[in-house]
Amino acid sequence: MPSEASSTTVWLALRLEAPLQSWGFEDRFSRRKTGLLPTKSALLGLCCAALGAGRGSEDEKAWLPKLNKLELLTIAIPRGIEEKPLTVRRMEDYHTVQNTCTADGKIKDTHITYRTYLNDAAFAALLYGSAVTLRELAVAIADPAWGIWLGRKACIPSAPVFVGVFETEIAALEKILNGQPLSAFTHQREVNVFAAGTDTFMDAPVTFADPREFSPRRVKLERASRLT
Repeated sequence: MPSEASSTTVWLALRLEAPLQSWGFEDRFSRRKTGLLPTKSALLGLCCAALGAGRGSEDEKAWLPKLNKLELLTIAIPRGIEEKPLTVRRMEDYHTVQNTCTADGKIKDTHITYRTYLNDAAFAALLYGSAVTLRELAVAIADPAWGIWLGRKACIPSAPVFVGVFETEIAALEKILNGQPLSAFTHQREVNVFAAGTDTFMDAPVTFADPREFSPRRVKLERASRLT
C-alpha cells in the first residue's frame, strides 16, 4: 500500500472498540469462532449497514465490488501498557436454535451452538483506495443509515467508529496511533502478491444474501516489535 498523497486515493480510518467483538472466520456448524483481528467481510458488512444497502439488494450489488477493491490494514491496540501485543480475553456463550436439519434429513427441535467473543478489545482499521468511494462511505459511517456493530449485533461500539479521511497513510496512522510507530503494534495488511503474504482468508464478500459467498484474500501479519 503506497503512503504518498494522491488526488484520486485516500485513507479512511476507523476505530473499533467495544465490550464485545466477534470477527467470525470459521462460522461452521455448532461452533462460531472469532478471529483475533477484524475480518474484511465483517467490516464491509458494517459499511453496507451504514450505507443502508440490504442483503442481496441492488444497492449491495452496486457497492460490494467497489468496497472489495479497497485495501485493508487492521491494527491491534492493547488496552493497557502492561498487555502483550495481541493478547485478548475471550468468552463463549451458547444459543439454542430451533428446527435445524440433522445429517439424516430429519428436523431437530432444538440445537445448541457456541459463539466466541473478544472482551474489551480495541482495533484500528484503514481502508485505502478510491477517493470517491471512500468519501461517500465516510459520510455514511459518520451518520449511518442503520445500526452498525463489530461482527455481531450484540457487539455495539463503545466509541465513535469514524475517525477521518486522510490524504496519506502516514497522516492516518499519526491520528489513530497517537504518534506511535506502526511497528509497535501487531497489524495485518492486505497484499496483492501471494508470495508477499503470510496467510489467506475466505473473507472477501461476493454477496451477503443467502447463500452467502466469499472469495479469498491474501494478507501479511506483522507482530509488534515491542510492548506499547
